Amino acid sequence: MKECLFVLIATLFISLLSCDLRAQVRIEVAFPHLKFVNPTDIQNSGDGTNRLFVLEQQGIISVFQNSSRMKEKQIFLDIRDRVNDRGAEEGLLGLAFHPDFKNNGFFYVNYTASDPRRTVIARYSVRQTTPNAALKDSELIIMQFSQPFSNHNGGQIAFGPDGFFYIATGDGGSGGDPFGNGQSLKTLLGKILRIDVDNPSEGRNYGIPADNPFAGNASGFMKEIYAYGLRNLWRFSFDPETQWLWAADVGQYHFEEVDIIGKGKNYGWNIMEGLHCFKPPSGCDTTGLELPVWEYNHDVGASITGGYVYRGSQVPELIGAYIYGDFMSGRIWSLRYDGSSLPINTELLTTNLNISSFGIDEKKELYILSFDGKIYCFKSTRE
Repeated sequence: MKECLFVLIATLFISLLSCDLRAQVRIEVAFPHLKFVNPTDIQNSGDGTNRLFVLEQQGIISVFQNSSRMKEKQIFLDIRDRVNDRGAEEGLLGLAFHPDFKNNGFFYVNYTASDPRRTVIARYSVRQTTPNAALKDSELIIMQFSQPFSNHNGGQIAFGPDGFFYIATGDGGSGGDPFGNGQSLKTLLGKILRIDVDNPSEGRNYGIPADNPFAGNASGFMKEIYAYGLRNLWRFSFDPETQWLWAADVGQYHFEEVDIIGKGKNYGWNIMEGLHCFKPPSGCDTTGLELPVWEYNHDVGASITGGYVYRGSQVPELIGAYIYGDFMSGRIWSLRYDGSSLPINTELLTTNLNISSFGIDEKKELYILSFDGKIYCFKSTRE
């Protein structure tokens, strides 16, 4: 009886906390004079210039000063002639600036190309004398690999706190992972990859970190693999305080999931979808699989868009929470999890936005990209 009473009280407390939090947070258009076509990513360059860079699916990167008064943006890079965006999930998908961008001028992009259909990870550079115009002819292809279908291309690229370069790849597409790429260690598809772009080796434009889980294997496993068993990891991010790698994996028919990624871990696809058996649909063997921190079903959303653990200062109510959303339903949630206690997930907002991505500026304030062409920011209603 006491246990039931405790659970009831805890449930009521969390419900009240959730209602209170929803009342304290809102979003507004961050840059009223700027608009984009199918924006896919927003990043800052980390060089103290207070600039923001927005990717458009068609193959354009725009740059502008981080001010709500900005009325114009500049084209930083235009590679529409190299990008294949014919499929709904193809195009210019990810951007990452080198940690030493201020000095070396290097940045990296993830895009899909055609003939043959493939993912391209490329480095570009910019001169200090023309900081708002990248050198298109400076392209250095770091790696590329084939894509059997037009969907499930992953997208996120980022430098980790260890200085290595992380890449999210999808399982190759179609539906249900017909080639079993998620569980195969002999393909780059359905993975998070981890490479060293500063120390190329073995004739490649990158090296393999010595502590990658399959770095020394002689079984034909891909040495670039950091984690596997992923379906279509569109967005991931590192929490600068805990250094945890938070990832959102888009589901198949029923469930979307949030994972905390660990080196060498198997996140279950296509044996599982979220916390549930997928292939086979029941009685699957979960031995050795990492289960999600959180999942939700398709009653509330059908395409998860991963975000960031909020470490800004403008919205104190969100500090320490992982903020994420759903492209299809427009819902936005906060998820609190410390690795030991049960996660607490709170619906913050219900919007009519097709949320394509989240991003942070140099002050770690959080932004939302939407396919309505606008950028939104979070505000506290207590201001």
